[in-house]
Amino acid sequence: MLKGEKNYTIADIEALPEGERAELIDGELFRMDAPTRQHQDILGEMFANIKLYIRRNKGKCKIYPAPFAVYIKKDKRHYVEPDISVICDRDKLDEKGCQGAPDWTIEIVSPSSKVMDYERKVKLYREAGVREYWIVDPDKNAVTVYDFEHGKKPARYAFSERIRVGIFEDLWLNLSEMELG
Repeated sequence: MLKGEKNYTIADIEALPEGERAELIDGELFRMDAPTRQHQDILGEMFANIKLYIRRNKGKCKIYPAPFAVYIKKDKRHYVEPDISVICDRDKLDEKGCQGAPDWTIEIVSPSSKVMDYERKVKLYREAGVREYWIVDPDKNAVTVYDFEHGKKPARYAFSERIRVGIFEDLWLNLSEMELG
């Protein structure tokens, strides 16, 4: 597999050795580094808060942490593993993962994923029909929220601010209230 080559397919993802992970955008393969402890703390806390909200409200949405397969455009040239995926249309779920766009995706930025999260995935998620996309950036203590469903401009919040989740009417998250680190 050559860096920059754009002829990869989901078959190449499935052929990776056990334990190796990668994403596929426009046929280009991007290997994924192991997440840091800070990354996992954030992922775990956000996942737990969202899962609890869905459960308490008897919601129909399902939430999955990475690694979770998202066949985002239902073709052979796109495959991602968002850090958190929320899917409200259960018909999109099968044993392999999610077939199509999740309603809400969250990516936690690492030094090696900045360009991917802030550029490539913004474009991909918008085109594919993701309703809401959050980029959580621990280095900046900031969350950038893209509300694609309502066509709003991206909004940036500090970890210390309450952030309203657009796909749910009464869910607010505040990262500074979570046990991070």
